[in-house]
Amino acid sequence: MTLTRSLAALGQSLWLDNITRPLLDSGTLARYIVDLDVTGLTSNPTIYDKAIGSTDAYDAQIAAAAAAGATPDDIFFELALDDLRRAADLFRPVYDRTGGIDGFVSLEVSPTLAYDAAVTASEAKRLWALGGRPNLLIKIPGTPEGLGAIEEVIFAGVPVNVTLLFSSAQYVACFEAYTRGIERRVDAGLPVYVPSVASLFISRWDPFVAATLPADLQGQTGLAVGREAYVQYRRLVAEPRWQRLIAAGAHPQRLLFASTGTKDPSAPVTLYVAGLAAPDTVDTVPEETLLAAGREEADAVALSADAASSTANLARLIGAGLDVDAAALALQQKGAEAFVASWTSLIGRIEAKAKA
Repeated sequence: MTLTRSLAALGQSLWLDNITRPLLDSGTLARYIVDLDVTGLTSNPTIYDKAIGSTDAYDAQIAAAAAAGATPDDIFFELALDDLRRAADLFRPVYDRTGGIDGFVSLEVSPTLAYDAAVTASEAKRLWALGGRPNLLIKIPGTPEGLGAIEEVIFAGVPVNVTLLFSSAQYVACFEAYTRGIERRVDAGLPVYVPSVASLFISRWDPFVAATLPADLQGQTGLAVGREAYVQYRRLVAEPRWQRLIAAGAHPQRLLFASTGTKDPSAPVTLYVAGLAAPDTVDTVPEETLLAAGREEADAVALSADAASSTANLARLIGAGLDVDAAALALQQKGAEAFVASWTSLIGRIEAKAKA
């Protein structure tokens, strides 16, 4: 059995961390759904900066929108939503079959809003309404300021993909914001299920801490952080607070392992994918990693929700000098800055194509 098929059998959703118009036009995405068990996808400014820069597939639409007076920001969201609606329609059978648990695509609000809760919430509501698909998630950064926006947007009934989480502490804070939003819906007599995932970034950990850890602990931090977050996810869902919400018809925010393509060329391509196999979670993978997992013959081994083993893994890293909270905050800030840089490049690219 291939690794992708084994993960699906285990109960983990596999989402593609990429979207381009040629991927849709060529039928490649439709093939991935059938052959590689892909049940969703995500996008971000970096993905679209590369997509628009590497093909002329968007040029005519950019020219027409610019001629009509659209701003570069509006042009981007028009392009992205056209792609994502098509992808959402391809995943709609998954969404319907799973009762709205799986089969999602994601669009990110402008990363320049990462530290402005009110504007982030307003923009998330606007983009979701503009998208016109129930299986569209709006990505909101899990910064301290973003947590208020997450609660407000969930209360408004807008599905959310929380991005830029790097530790179990950041994940727990995000889960709490989601829970408050659901509880407010219960109090208001509104439907209690609002889809959401919380994206914990994995692969950026190991290169970030490599210089501070001994040789025998290299390449282990991303997996340790992911496993600790999974333990917290299972703990939170099992608490009476969430059991009451489940009884009322709610579904927990699913933990999503993001950025699971390895950055170390000496490491196995599927290191994080195989190492973070867990039921009732999501894994987003870049195309190269997806294809490798689709070729690899392997039986996925489910993560343990045992807190003792997870704590022991992190304890070794902490004992070697790793400050998890400080590193996670630095990674979150660097990630937000990188997305802003990609957004700036993306808007500049659209402006240049519009003028050309």
